[in-house]
Parts: sequence; structure tokens; C-alpha cells
Amino acid sequence: MRRPKAVHQLTSAQFDAMFPVGDEDACKTYLVARRWPNGVVCPRCGNAKVYKLASGFHWQCEVCAKDGYRFSCIAGTIFENTNKPLRDWFKITHLILTSKKGMSARQLGRYMGFGSVKTAWLMGHKIRTALIEPEIKLGGIVEIDETFVGGKAHNKHADKRDGKPGGTASGKAIVVGAVRRKGNVVARVIENVSAATLDRFVSEAVSNKVSLICTDQWTGYRNLKKAFPHATIDHSRKEYVTGAVHTNTIEGFWSIFKRGVVGTFHNVSKKYLHLYVAEFQFRYNNRFNEDIFGTAIAGC
Repeated sequence: MRRPKAVHQLTSAQFDAMFPVGDEDACKTYLVARRWPNGVVCPRCGNAKVYKLASGFHWQCEVCAKDGYRFSCIAGTIFENTNKPLRDWFKITHLILTSKKGMSARQLGRYMGFGSVKTAWLMGHKIRTALIEPEIKLGGIVEIDETFVGGKAHNKHADKRDGKPGGTASGKAIVVGAVRRKGNVVARVIENVSAATLDRFVSEAVSNKVSLICTDQWTGYRNLKKAFPHATIDHSRKEYVTGAVHTNTIEGFWSIFKRGVVGTFHNVSKKYLHLYVAEFQFRYNNRFNEDIFGTAIAGC
């Protein structure tokens, strides 16, 4: 099947031209081309010898079941068993990708005309789940930093406090991030900022061939110099750039992320924080992607 033309960040007019209102077949054709660029395969067993049924956008595999396994283009995707048109899913995906600081469930619901905020919330979370990227290893010059999300424990209602004593960050969720200069970012929600936790994150996100790791002087990074070339910047002394050593890139990512949390979503629970982190990471890593929408749909 012919691969659709790549369009960097679809405009509203381009989206409407590609997926006219009421034309579900246009959406299904696009999904098939993105999901199976080398030909349709069975979503259960990967068998490529499937045959198309007369009912349209349905195929049958004779390997998976005795009587044959019939599947559609949305089988095994986040769209499976949905009662919403595929175009609605595409539109919400488009809105999420074109909003630099995200779009809240209430705003999505109002824009789409849904009768329930929960519908937009659930669809948004399923799309964010599809945006979770596979693990990558960063090389070159890498900056690492952590940020705290949420209000302080003593400012919360008594029934929402975790009961843990602590300093200024008590009760907040923690996100750690690593970014390659002029490259991709890897961000994860972590339980604490201990040296063991940060060492584990660095070993998963950073290549052993990295040329330099830049951090602040938090004690949790003290072990990095044993395995990596490591340099620090001392913010307590108003020191922000020393030659090639700084953490301005990762702090720029945190700036976008925190403005989205505070200004767009307002309230993000720790339970689903990793999905919002995945959304911002995907947008950041695909900022130069000529086909960000197609990449997102292929991952659904």
C-alpha cells in the first residue's frame, strides 16, 4: 500500500482535507498504510500470508485459529472496541501533537463536543500510552537533572497527604531527565533522588560511550564520575555556564513541561504522571520529524 505523504505538523485545513468529516474509510486507509507499510500481517502471530475479506478493511489468518482468525485494521490498537469514529481519535491525536504545552481533557471535550469529560480524558490517556517511546541510549554531551511536580504536602488537604515528613519537596512527585545536546530527551518518574536510583536511571538512559555528563552538584550524582566523564555546575554560587558545562538544555525541557502541568492540566496525579511525561517527551523528540502525526498513528 502506498505510504501517505509526510506533512510536518498538519494544519487544521490539511487535516480536514486528508480526513473529511464522515469519511471513515480515509482514516482506515491511512491507518493501514502507517501500521503495515510493508503489507498487512496478522496482529496475533505476525503471519504475512493473510487474505482480504470482501467486507472491507478486514483480513483473515489461517494460522492463528482452526477456523481462521478474522481481524480488522483496528485490531490490537488503542482504537479497538471503541464506539467513537476513527476520525475523532485522529483529531484528538492531532490536537495533542500540535499543542506545545498539551491540551486538557476538558478543553478536548469542549472542542470535540463530547458529552462527558471522562471520554476525552480516557481517549487522551490511551493516546499518551501509544506515545511512549522505546528505550534509547544517549551519547555525546548529555545533561541530567530532576524536577519536582505537585504541591507541598503541608499545603494539601489532610486526606491527600502521603504522611511522609521531609523538606521543601515533601509530597511531590519526582521526574528525572537526560537530554543530549541538540538531540533527544529521556524522562522518567522516579520514587526518590538517591544515588542508587539516579545511577540506575543513568545506566539505562546513557551510553557508555558518552563524551560528557553535565549535572548540578546534587549528592545523588556523586558516583557518576566512576563510570562516566562527569562535570558539575554549582547553581548555589550563581554559576550556570562554565565552558561546555551547563544544564540549560534539560532545564529548557522542564520549563515546557512545568508550564504544561501548571498552565494547561492544572492537576496531574502521580498515578498518571508517567503518561504526561511520555507526551512531552514524544513531542520534544519529534520536533524535527517531518511526519510526527504519521509516527504517532503508527505507534497506536
